[in-house]
Amino acid sequence: MSTLPKVELHLHLDCSLSYQVAAQLNPSLSREEFAEEFIAPPQCSSLADFLTRAPRGFQLMQTADALRRVTEDVFEQLAADRVIYAEIRFAPLLHLEKGLTPEAVVGAVDRATEQCIRATGIEARLILCSLRHFSREQSLLTAELVDRFKGSRVVALDLAGDEAAFSLDPHVPAFRFATEHGVRRTAHAGEAAGAESVWQTLRAFQPERIGHGVRSIEDPRLIEHLRTERIHLEVCPSSNVQTRVCQQYQDHPVDQLMRAGLSLGINTDARTITNITLNEEYVRLSRHFGWNRQQFQACNIAALDAAFVDQSSKEQLASKLLGSEHS
Repeated sequence: MSTLPKVELHLHLDCSLSYQVAAQLNPSLSREEFAEEFIAPPQCSSLADFLTRAPRGFQLMQTADALRRVTEDVFEQLAADRVIYAEIRFAPLLHLEKGLTPEAVVGAVDRATEQCIRATGIEARLILCSLRHFSREQSLLTAELVDRFKGSRVVALDLAGDEAAFSLDPHVPAFRFATEHGVRRTAHAGEAAGAESVWQTLRAFQPERIGHGVRSIEDPRLIEHLRTERIHLEVCPSSNVQTRVCQQYQDHPVDQLMRAGLSLGINTDARTITNITLNEEYVRLSRHFGWNRQQFQACNIAALDAAFVDQSSKEQLASKLLGSEHS
């Protein structure tokens, strides 16, 4: 699995710090503290429990230098997984505690991403997240930031956070703004809540992709809609087991979704909180569902097709994916 070129579309920057970069940013941090406070147990009580680990990451990411270091660290992880294209997401409004403006936060990550693309050859884009508990104003500001940074590596808007506890309503204006201004859209749904939550998200936001979306399996009509509309699912199996979408890896619906003909890709979600690499995720899928190069290649091609990147870049990346079949 380690030699296979990969595409990863669902990766949270602030939930993907290695111990090495966390210790650079907080030299007093021991490996034991990192394991206890940054990494969640194999099964949490809920998504809300899982998300209690997230602040440990973004609390360390409150300066431009820290944002640069974490971005560089994530690119090192991507290189180790042989990812050739990634979309990295973060919520700019979580990084204002030491005086950075939202624009400065996005600018710092964008510059670091540009430098890392040149240094590693890994192509990448950025997605800005609003969060379920944010206000209407915060969500709209996040959407406006995506529009303001058009022409940079910033390409899309996302809504993340605790799906079961907070309404979509405050975020409708942000996604309406995104639609009116040609901003690409994805949104978390079908993770902490069921198929009806996916329907609500599709109706309210008209996203091109759904983050997770795996509980769509509960509604055959929704599965048919996702297939016919080619709405891509950003699937993160180990994360879903951890947040109790399913009890065990072998119970995860990813194989059923694949067999149903849906467009889906495989992702880590939160590399630190889940303590996972993309290579390890592939190994688990192979072990539990018998997936081989054919299934992984199909997922990577589907993810690239759904990526928020220009057609010319897609064609260049596709040649790398397809070239691996003959290597």
